[in-house]
Amino acid sequence: MSALRINIVLFGIGNVGSTLINQVIESQKFFLEKRNIELRFPIITNSTLAFFEKGGIKNQWEANFAQSAIPFRIEDIIEYVQEQQLENLIAVDATASSDIVKNYIPLIQNGFDIVSANKKANTLHTDFYKELRRNLKKFDKSFLYETNVGAGLPVVQTIKELHFSGEEITKIRGVFSGSVSYIFNRFSSEELPFSKILAEAEKTGLTEPDSREDLSGNDVARKLLILAREIEQQVEFSDITISSLLLPNLNEDNSKAEYSVNKQLFDKPFHIAKITQADNHVLRYVGEFDIKSKQLEVKLISVPKSSALGQLKGADNLIEIYTKSYGELPIVIQGAGAGKQVTARGVLTDILKVAETIKIKEAVWLSL
Repeated sequence: MSALRINIVLFGIGNVGSTLINQVIESQKFFLEKRNIELRFPIITNSTLAFFEKGGIKNQWEANFAQSAIPFRIEDIIEYVQEQQLENLIAVDATASSDIVKNYIPLIQNGFDIVSANKKANTLHTDFYKELRRNLKKFDKSFLYETNVGAGLPVVQTIKELHFSGEEITKIRGVFSGSVSYIFNRFSSEELPFSKILAEAEKTGLTEPDSREDLSGNDVARKLLILAREIEQQVEFSDITISSLLLPNLNEDNSKAEYSVNKQLFDKPFHIAKITQADNHVLRYVGEFDIKSKQLEVKLISVPKSSALGQLKGADNLIEIYTKSYGELPIVIQGAGAGKQVTARGVLTDILKVAETIKIKEAVWLSL
Protein backbone atom coordinates (compact mmCIF):
# COMPACT_ATOMS: atom_id res chain seq x y z
CA MET A 1 0.00 0.00 0.00
CA SER A 2 1.47 3.37 -0.97
CA ALA A 3 2.33 5.85 1.77
CA LEU A 4 -0.11 8.61 2.68
CA ARG A 5 1.44 11.86 1.47
CA ILE A 6 0.78 14.83 3.76
CA ASN A 7 1.41 18.30 2.35
CA ILE A 8 2.43 20.82 5.02
CA VAL A 9 2.33 24.56 4.40
CA LEU A 10 4.58 25.96 7.11
CA PHE A 11 4.11 29.53 8.31
CA GLY A 12 7.16 30.65 10.26
CA ILE A 13 10.75 29.43 10.00
CA GLY A 14 12.10 30.88 13.25
CA ASN A 15 13.24 28.66 16.12
CA VAL A 16 10.23 26.33 16.17
CA GLY A 17 9.56 26.21 12.41
CA SER A 18 13.15 25.50 11.36
CA THR A 19 13.53 22.89 14.15
CA LEU A 20 10.31 21.21 12.97
CA ILE A 21 11.61 20.90 9.38
CA ASN A 22 14.85 19.37 10.64
CA GLN A 23 12.99 16.93 12.91
CA VAL A 24 10.84 15.81 9.95
CA ILE A 25 13.90 15.35 7.72
CA GLU A 26 15.61 13.28 10.44
CA SER A 27 12.55 11.07 11.08
CA GLN A 28 11.12 10.78 7.55
CA LYS A 29 12.31 7.18 7.07
CA PHE A 30 10.92 6.22 10.50
CA PHE A 31 7.47 7.67 9.69
CA LEU A 32 7.40 5.83 6.38
CA GLU A 33 8.32 2.49 7.97
CA LYS A 34 6.25 2.73 11.14
CA ARG A 35 3.22 4.77 10.05
CA ASN A 36 3.24 4.63 6.24
CA ILE A 37 3.15 8.45 6.18
CA GLU A 38 5.27 10.78 4.05
CA LEU A 39 5.48 14.40 5.23
CA ARG A 40 6.26 17.04 2.58
CA PHE A 41 6.74 20.81 2.75
CA PRO A 42 5.61 22.15 -0.64
CA ILE A 43 5.49 25.71 0.77
CA ILE A 44 7.38 27.37 3.61
CA THR A 45 7.04 31.03 4.54
CA ASN A 46 8.42 33.67 6.83
CA SER A 47 6.41 36.83 7.58
CA THR A 48 6.77 38.27 4.04
CA LEU A 49 8.24 35.62 1.71
CA ALA A 50 7.20 32.15 0.57
CA PHE A 51 9.18 29.37 -1.06
CA PHE A 52 7.16 27.13 -3.43
CA GLU A 53 8.79 23.76 -4.03
CA LYS A 54 7.20 21.23 -6.34
CA GLY A 55 9.45 18.36 -5.30
CA GLY A 56 9.14 18.90 -1.55
CA ILE A 57 11.94 20.25 0.60
CA LYS A 58 15.15 18.30 0.74
CA ASN A 59 18.03 18.87 3.14
CA GLN A 60 19.03 22.18 1.53
CA TRP A 61 15.76 23.97 2.34
CA GLU A 62 17.50 27.00 3.91
CA ALA A 63 19.56 27.65 0.77
CA ASN A 64 16.47 27.16 -1.42
CA PHE A 65 14.50 29.64 0.67
CA ALA A 66 17.27 32.25 0.58
CA GLN A 67 17.58 31.98 -3.22
CA SER A 68 14.00 31.51 -4.38
CA ALA A 69 11.48 32.86 -1.83
CA ILE A 70 9.07 35.49 -3.17
CA PRO A 71 6.51 37.87 -1.62
CA PHE A 72 3.13 36.18 -1.09
CA ARG A 73 -0.49 36.62 -0.08
CA ILE A 74 -2.59 33.84 1.41
CA GLU A 75 -4.58 33.75 -1.87
CA ASP A 76 -1.34 32.78 -3.70
CA ILE A 77 -0.92 29.77 -1.43
CA ILE A 78 -4.52 28.62 -1.88
CA GLU A 79 -4.25 29.07 -5.67
CA TYR A 80 -0.94 27.15 -5.79
CA VAL A 81 -2.19 24.09 -3.89
CA GLN A 82 -5.30 23.99 -6.10
CA GLU A 83 -3.24 24.26 -9.31
CA GLN A 84 -0.89 21.52 -8.15
CA GLN A 85 -3.89 19.45 -6.97
CA LEU A 86 -2.25 18.92 -3.59
CA GLU A 87 -4.29 16.87 -1.16
CA ASN A 88 -4.07 16.15 2.59
CA LEU A 89 -3.17 19.73 3.39
CA ILE A 90 -2.06 20.90 6.84
CA ALA A 91 -1.33 24.57 7.55
CA VAL A 92 1.20 24.73 10.40
CA ASP A 93 1.41 28.05 12.23
CA ALA A 94 4.79 28.38 13.96
CA THR A 95 4.47 32.16 14.29
CA ALA A 96 3.12 34.55 16.94
CA SER A 97 1.33 36.52 14.21
CA SER A 98 -2.24 37.85 14.41
CA ASP A 99 -2.28 38.15 10.59
CA ILE A 100 -1.88 34.41 10.01
CA VAL A 101 -4.68 33.69 12.49
CA LYS A 102 -7.07 35.87 10.44
CA ASN A 103 -6.48 33.42 7.57
CA TYR A 104 -7.35 30.22 9.45
CA ILE A 105 -10.99 30.26 8.32
CA PRO A 106 -10.20 30.81 4.59
CA LEU A 107 -7.60 28.02 4.83
CA ILE A 108 -10.12 25.65 6.45
CA GLN A 109 -12.69 26.53 3.76
CA ASN A 110 -10.09 25.60 1.11
CA GLY A 111 -9.25 22.14 2.42
CA PHE A 112 -6.65 22.71 5.14
CA ASP A 113 -6.44 21.18 8.59
CA ILE A 114 -4.63 23.47 11.06
CA VAL A 115 -1.85 22.77 13.57
CA SER A 116 -0.73 25.77 15.59
CA ALA A 117 1.90 26.72 18.15
CA ASN A 118 0.42 30.25 17.98
CA LYS A 119 -1.82 31.06 20.98
CA LYS A 120 -3.62 33.99 19.32
CA ALA A 121 -6.56 32.11 17.75
CA ASN A 122 -7.58 30.62 21.09
CA THR A 123 -7.35 33.88 23.04
CA LEU A 124 -9.22 36.26 20.73
CA HIS A 125 -12.83 37.28 21.39
CA THR A 126 -15.31 34.43 21.89
CA ASP A 127 -17.07 35.35 18.62
CA PHE A 128 -13.97 34.46 16.57
CA TYR A 129 -13.33 31.37 18.74
CA LYS A 130 -16.84 30.06 17.98
CA GLU A 131 -16.79 31.04 14.29
CA LEU A 132 -13.52 29.15 13.81
CA ARG A 133 -15.02 26.02 15.37
CA ARG A 134 -18.22 26.36 13.30
CA ASN A 135 -16.10 26.25 10.16
CA LEU A 136 -14.05 23.29 11.41
CA LYS A 137 -17.28 21.36 11.94
CA LYS A 138 -18.82 22.45 8.62
CA PHE A 139 -15.75 21.47 6.57
CA ASP A 140 -14.87 18.42 8.72
CA LYS A 141 -11.37 19.71 9.56
CA SER A 142 -9.08 19.43 12.58
CA PHE A 143 -7.40 22.20 14.58
CA LEU A 144 -4.74 20.98 17.03
CA TYR A 145 -2.72 23.23 19.32
CA GLU A 146 -1.25 21.13 22.13
CA THR A 147 1.83 23.39 22.28
CA ASN A 148 -0.29 26.45 23.20
CA VAL A 149 0.10 25.45 26.86
CA GLY A 150 3.19 23.71 28.24
CA ALA A 151 5.09 23.27 24.93
CA GLY A 152 5.24 19.48 24.43
CA LEU A 153 3.34 18.50 27.62
CA PRO A 154 -0.09 16.84 27.13
CA VAL A 155 -2.03 19.51 29.05
CA VAL A 156 -4.72 20.57 26.54
CA GLN A 157 -5.41 16.95 25.57
CA THR A 158 -5.71 15.76 29.20
CA ILE A 159 -8.08 18.57 30.22
CA LYS A 160 -10.22 18.11 27.11
CA GLU A 161 -10.44 14.32 27.58
CA LEU A 162 -11.34 14.65 31.28
CA HIS A 163 -14.07 17.21 30.53
CA PHE A 164 -15.63 15.30 27.63
CA SER A 165 -15.57 12.03 29.59
CA GLY A 166 -17.98 13.72 32.00
CA GLU A 167 -15.43 14.39 34.74
CA GLU A 168 -16.12 17.57 36.71
CA ILE A 169 -12.99 19.71 36.81
CA THR A 170 -13.10 21.95 39.90
CA LYS A 171 -9.83 23.84 39.68
CA ILE A 172 -6.83 24.31 37.38
CA ARG A 173 -3.66 25.77 38.87
CA GLY A 174 -0.09 25.84 37.70
CA VAL A 175 3.20 27.44 36.80
CA PHE A 176 2.69 28.02 33.07
CA SER A 177 5.77 30.12 32.23
CA GLY A 178 9.15 28.42 31.82
CA SER A 179 11.03 31.70 32.15
CA VAL A 180 9.24 32.84 35.32
CA SER A 181 9.49 29.31 36.73
CA TYR A 182 13.28 29.45 36.30
CA ILE A 183 13.50 32.87 37.98
CA PHE A 184 11.52 31.92 41.10
CA ASN A 185 13.00 28.41 41.39
CA ARG A 186 16.45 29.99 41.60
CA PHE A 187 15.31 32.94 43.70
CA SER A 188 13.84 30.53 46.27
CA SER A 189 16.94 28.36 46.58
CA GLU A 190 19.81 30.84 46.11
CA GLU A 191 20.91 33.95 47.98
CA LEU A 192 20.97 36.14 44.88
CA PRO A 193 19.11 39.38 44.09
CA PHE A 194 16.06 39.03 41.85
CA SER A 195 17.58 41.36 39.22
CA LYS A 196 20.69 39.19 38.85
CA ILE A 197 18.65 36.01 38.22
CA LEU A 198 16.42 37.94 35.79
CA ALA A 199 19.50 39.19 33.88
CA GLU A 200 20.84 35.60 33.64
CA ALA A 201 17.46 34.34 32.37
CA GLU A 202 17.53 37.06 29.69
CA LYS A 203 21.12 36.22 28.75
CA THR A 204 20.40 32.51 28.27
CA GLY A 205 17.37 33.32 26.06
CA LEU A 206 14.77 31.97 28.49
CA THR A 207 12.76 35.20 28.49
CA GLU A 208 11.25 37.12 25.60
CA PRO A 209 13.61 39.72 24.06
CA ASP A 210 11.88 42.22 26.37
CA SER A 211 11.41 40.38 29.68
CA ARG A 212 8.51 42.67 30.65
CA GLU A 213 6.39 40.39 28.45
CA ASP A 214 7.20 37.51 30.83
CA LEU A 215 6.83 39.52 34.03
CA SER A 216 3.55 41.20 33.02
CA GLY A 217 1.62 37.94 33.54
CA ASN A 218 -0.15 38.24 30.17
CA ASP A 219 1.38 35.05 28.77
CA VAL A 220 0.27 33.05 31.82
CA ALA A 221 -3.20 34.62 31.53
CA ARG A 222 -3.48 33.60 27.85
CA LYS A 223 -2.65 29.98 28.70
CA LEU A 224 -5.18 29.98 31.55
CA LEU A 225 -7.83 31.38 29.16
CA ILE A 226 -7.12 28.62 26.62
CA LEU A 227 -7.63 25.90 29.26
CA ALA A 228 -10.79 27.56 30.63
CA ARG A 229 -12.28 27.55 27.13
CA GLU A 230 -11.34 23.88 26.66
CA ILE A 231 -13.84 23.06 29.41
CA GLU A 232 -16.48 25.19 27.66
CA GLN A 233 -16.30 28.22 29.94
CA GLN A 234 -17.51 31.42 28.26
CA VAL A 235 -14.64 33.67 29.33
CA GLU A 236 -12.63 36.52 27.84
CA PHE A 237 -9.07 37.70 28.51
CA SER A 238 -10.54 40.73 30.31
CA ASP A 239 -12.15 38.38 32.89
CA ILE A 240 -8.72 37.44 34.27
CA THR A 241 -7.33 39.30 37.28
CA ILE A 242 -3.60 39.70 36.63
CA SER A 243 -1.21 40.65 39.44
CA SER A 244 1.77 41.71 37.35
CA LEU A 245 5.32 41.17 38.62
CA LEU A 246 6.25 44.56 37.20
CA LEU A 247 6.44 47.53 39.57
CA PRO A 248 4.53 50.85 39.53
CA ASN A 249 7.85 52.59 38.76
CA LEU A 250 9.22 49.85 36.46
CA ASN A 251 6.71 48.63 33.91
CA GLU A 252 5.52 48.89 30.29
CA ASP A 253 5.40 52.70 30.58
CA ASN A 254 9.18 52.92 30.83
CA SER A 255 11.35 52.94 27.72
CA LYS A 256 13.26 49.72 27.08
CA ALA A 257 16.52 51.54 27.98
CA GLU A 258 15.10 52.79 31.31
CA TYR A 259 13.84 49.31 32.11
CA SER A 260 17.23 47.75 31.27
CA VAL A 261 19.27 49.98 33.60
CA ASN A 262 16.83 50.03 36.55
CA LYS A 263 16.19 46.31 37.15
CA GLN A 264 17.73 46.52 40.64
CA LEU A 265 14.45 48.23 41.67
CA PHE A 266 12.96 44.71 41.71
CA ASP A 267 15.36 43.55 44.42
CA LYS A 268 13.88 45.13 47.55
CA PRO A 269 10.16 44.24 47.09
CA PHE A 270 10.94 40.65 46.09
CA HIS A 271 13.44 40.26 48.94
CA ILE A 272 10.73 41.43 51.37
CA ALA A 273 8.23 38.97 49.83
CA LYS A 274 10.80 36.20 50.26
CA ILE A 275 11.76 36.86 53.90
CA THR A 276 8.21 37.49 55.13
CA GLN A 277 6.93 34.05 54.09
CA ALA A 278 6.18 31.27 56.55
CA ASP A 279 9.09 28.92 57.27
CA ASN A 280 9.89 26.36 54.56
CA HIS A 281 7.80 28.18 51.97
CA VAL A 282 8.79 29.39 48.50
CA LEU A 283 7.37 31.89 46.00
CA ARG A 284 5.66 30.71 42.83
CA TYR A 285 3.92 32.70 40.07
CA VAL A 286 0.77 30.82 39.10
CA GLY A 287 -2.33 30.92 36.97
CA GLU A 288 -5.42 29.64 38.77
CA PHE A 289 -8.99 29.01 37.66
CA ASP A 290 -11.50 28.12 40.37
CA ILE A 291 -14.41 26.82 38.33
CA LYS A 292 -17.06 27.09 41.10
CA SER A 293 -16.36 30.76 41.84
CA LYS A 294 -15.54 31.49 38.16
CA GLN A 295 -12.38 33.27 39.35
CA LEU A 296 -9.43 33.43 36.96
CA GLU A 297 -6.26 34.83 38.53
CA VAL A 298 -2.57 35.23 37.77
CA LYS A 299 -0.70 35.90 41.00
CA LEU A 300 2.39 35.38 43.16
CA ILE A 301 1.77 32.88 45.94
CA SER A 302 3.77 31.27 48.74
CA VAL A 303 3.64 27.45 48.91
CA PRO A 304 5.29 24.82 51.15
CA LYS A 305 8.69 23.64 49.86
CA SER A 306 7.43 20.07 50.22
CA SER A 307 4.48 20.61 47.79
CA ALA A 308 4.60 19.70 44.10
CA LEU A 309 4.83 23.39 43.17
CA GLY A 310 7.42 23.97 45.89
CA GLN A 311 9.71 21.27 44.49
CA LEU A 312 9.83 22.68 40.95
CA LYS A 313 13.32 22.90 39.39
CA GLY A 314 14.85 24.57 36.34
CA ALA A 315 12.41 26.05 33.84
CA ASP A 316 9.78 23.33 34.29
CA ASN A 317 6.04 23.90 34.02
CA LEU A 318 3.70 22.20 36.44
CA ILE A 319 -0.07 22.08 36.05
CA GLU A 320 -2.43 20.74 38.74
CA ILE A 321 -5.91 19.60 37.65
CA TYR A 322 -8.40 19.16 40.50
CA THR A 323 -11.50 17.07 39.77
CA LYS A 324 -14.56 15.78 41.60
CA SER A 325 -13.40 12.15 41.34
CA TYR A 326 -9.82 12.79 42.50
CA GLY A 327 -10.89 15.16 45.30
CA GLU A 328 -8.06 17.00 47.06
CA LEU A 329 -5.39 15.06 45.14
CA PRO A 330 -4.77 16.79 41.82
CA ILE A 331 -3.60 15.22 38.58
CA VAL A 332 -0.14 16.72 38.09
CA ILE A 333 1.52 17.26 34.70
CA GLN A 334 5.13 18.41 34.90
CA GLY A 335 8.04 18.85 32.52
CA ALA A 336 9.85 21.21 30.17
CA GLY A 337 7.40 23.95 29.28
CA ALA A 338 9.59 25.85 26.84
CA GLY A 339 12.32 25.33 24.25
CA LYS A 340 12.37 24.97 20.49
CA GLN A 341 13.05 21.20 20.50
CA VAL A 342 10.13 20.23 22.76
CA THR A 343 7.76 22.73 21.12
CA ALA A 344 8.64 21.54 17.59
CA ARG A 345 8.22 17.92 18.73
CA GLY A 346 4.78 18.82 20.14
CA VAL A 347 3.80 20.40 16.80
CA LEU A 348 5.05 17.31 14.97
CA THR A 349 2.97 15.07 17.27
CA ASP A 350 -0.12 17.12 16.36
CA ILE A 351 0.73 16.84 12.63
CA LEU A 352 0.92 13.06 12.94
CA LYS A 353 -2.42 12.97 14.79
CA VAL A 354 -4.04 14.90 11.93
CA ALA A 355 -2.36 12.55 9.43
CA GLU A 356 -3.86 9.51 11.20
CA THR A 357 -7.33 11.16 11.08
CA ILE A 358 -6.90 11.75 7.33
CA LYS A 359 -5.87 8.10 6.94
CA ILE A 360 -9.06 6.92 8.69
CA LYS A 361 -11.23 9.21 6.54
CA GLU A 362 -9.56 7.84 3.38
CA ALA A 363 -10.16 4.26 4.50
CA VAL A 364 -13.85 4.99 5.17
CA TRP A 365 -14.21 6.72 1.80
CA LEU A 366 -12.56 3.78 -0.04
CA SER A 367 -14.86 1.30 1.70
CA LEU A 368 -18.00 3.09 0.52
